[in-house]
Amino acid sequence: MCGEKTQDISQLLAAWGNGDQQALSALMSFVYPEIRRIARQRLRQTPQQTLESAAVANEAYVRLFQARGIQCENRLMFFALCAQVIRRIIGEYARRQRYAKRGGSAVRVPLDEAVVGGNGQDIQVLALEQALESLCKMDQRKGRLVELHCFAGLTIDESAKVLGISSETAKRDWKLAKAWLGLELAGRRPV
Repeated sequence: MCGEKTQDISQLLAAWGNGDQQALSALMSFVYPEIRRIARQRLRQTPQQTLESAAVANEAYVRLFQARGIQCENRLMFFALCAQVIRRIIGEYARRQRYAKRGGSAVRVPLDEAVVGGNGQDIQVLALEQALESLCKMDQRKGRLVELHCFAGLTIDESAKVLGISSETAKRDWKLAKAWLGLELAGRRPV
């Protein structure tokens, strides 16, 4: 991203953090393509998904607008927030589909090697959502690291910056989180 655009985004994030809702509208004109990219990336992992990336991005915008002035220090933190909102939107949609009156079966997500370490496997969106929620309850920092790396598409080093930890700590947390999620999703939860 060019320096001028990054500066504009930083100014808009600061204004939004101070409660300026018009700043969010202006901010979205800069970042909407990236939010759509994050949504497309998540939806590609859910082959039976009927959501469209534009609908998910629009819903994310509505939720951010309703949140009124969340503090984001930089664009990495903003995209991390967007990825978290998108993950929740897709999880909520999967829950509604599952419990729909007429045979809404659970949506399957191919969870890649990056998270579980072995050969890619299909898991349910809801299972991933529940496993990630359990990880967050057990260790919130590791849960946030998974969200940032897998859902926001940040590198481990970028995720470390957002979390305010060293890269080495983030790498250790990543290894432990992957192992824990792999066991959780395989049904062999660690004690």
